[in-house]
Amino acid sequence: MRQVLLSVDIQSTFNPPQWLIDGVRVLSARIPTVVSVELHDEQVTPFQRQLGWHPAAEDESLIEADQVFIKHGYGPTAEMLAYLKQCNVERVLVCGIQTETCVLAAGFALFDAGLCPTLVTDLTVGSSLDRSGQLGIDLWKHHFGQVTTRAEVLAGLAEIDG
Repeated sequence: MRQVLLSVDIQSTFNPPQWLIDGVRVLSARIPTVVSVELHDEQVTPFQRQLGWHPAAEDESLIEADQVFIKHGYGPTAEMLAYLKQCNVERVLVCGIQTETCVLAAGFALFDAGLCPTLVTDLTVGSSLDRSGQLGIDLWKHHFGQVTTRAEVLAGLAEIDG
């Protein structure tokens, strides 16, 4: 199956747990990988004015990738979506930080772009509202239906390699 991994905002600003970084790195070493890095620019997205906090103005992904896209706000950029469409993949495996916000926003954008977003449920962390990410997983299942786990992805890769 032609697929790409999209790592959403796994960067120092959001203090991801080491198990998440390690788990995503296992997949990113085997699958073409795209990452988003959220940076603050108050002129683009009014985090400070409206929410009283903001991501760092400078940061980098903690996941090695084939392509890095900088974003300002919750959703992926038009450039990222165009790149993913050019990859001509059957599905986009999505993992990352804030399952019910930034990860879900990526899912909506991918879906609207005609791609098949598939959440890797055990490689995602929710926001401070729900660190388990279960709210985001439930919303993902409701809106997009497609979920998997790291073990299922690795088993599929083993079949291809075998």
